Amino acid sequence: MTWTDGLFDGFSSAVSDAVGNLSDTIVNSVFDRFITWLFNSVFDGLIMLLTNINEMGAEIFDLDWCKLLMQLFAVLGGAMFTVGMFVAIFDLGISYQSQQGNGDPKNTILNCLKGFVAAFLFVNIPVELYRFCISLQNNVSKGILSLAGQDSSLQIGDIAQQTITQWSASINVVSIFPLLLLIAFAYCIIKVFFGNLKRGGILLALIAVGSIHMFSVPRGYSDGFTSWCKQVIGLCVTAFLQTTFLFAGLITFTEHPLLGTGVMLAAAEVPRVLEKFGLDTSTRGNAMQALYGTSMVMTMVRFVK
Repeated sequence: MTWTDGLFDGFSSAVSDAVGNLSDTIVNSVFDRFITWLFNSVFDGLIMLLTNINEMGAEIFDLDWCKLLMQLFAVLGGAMFTVGMFVAIFDLGISYQSQQGNGDPKNTILNCLKGFVAAFLFVNIPVELYRFCISLQNNVSKGILSLAGQDSSLQIGDIAQQTITQWSASINVVSIFPLLLLIAFAYCIIKVFFGNLKRGGILLALIAVGSIHMFSVPRGYSDGFTSWCKQVIGLCVTAFLQTTFLFAGLITFTEHPLLGTGVMLAAAEVPRVLEKFGLDTSTRGNAMQALYGTSMVMTMVRFVK
């Protein structure tokens, strides 16, 4: 190999190394800028969302159309109770007329009394229980903020904005780890926030389903109504626990981001945990029971005709 060949090989190696280093620098710079841009975009969008995150879903029951619907459900529940009571008395008379001796006037009267109380309270009690859980959660959150040395008058949206702003000012945005934490933070906030918003509508749907159960209670079939009560309780407990865990996670997030994220993720899983212990917050089971009760009413109407 001549000296010109060695010179050419050395020049080629130098050029290839320079091009490789330049390409690595360009790729790293573009990647860092992309990560920074994506982080800032998610951060700005989350801040805009947090300005309206203080709604808890109970405000829906103060609207005029919602009050009108609740009155309609109350009238429907009263009508279903009246029909169910007459059907229970009719069944009692049939049992005595057939001389089977299966009728029990005491149980019939007791079931009718239970149905009357249920028809009188099934609209107001769930709403007041939901508002009580929200009020209790606000008091617990104020206590948590006081223990953490923060202003107890701040709402959840203000706490979230303050937490994410302080955290973002103390990190290096270039790496991908802060972006992953921000995405997890946004996931927890958005899931709990929209869960709170839809929970008022779910409770309104449960009240509508509860009016159908008023037909079965006077007749002694209270399993569906008991399941309905569990769903209402599960909904209210979810509203309390989710927001309380979210507050605790937000306070922990500034000093311990991973631990705070874990607490907020636990807040997002509260409905699933309650479902394992029999407090299902969905309307799937009660919808089928309500459909069954409606079919029974239609069958009775055809029989009377």
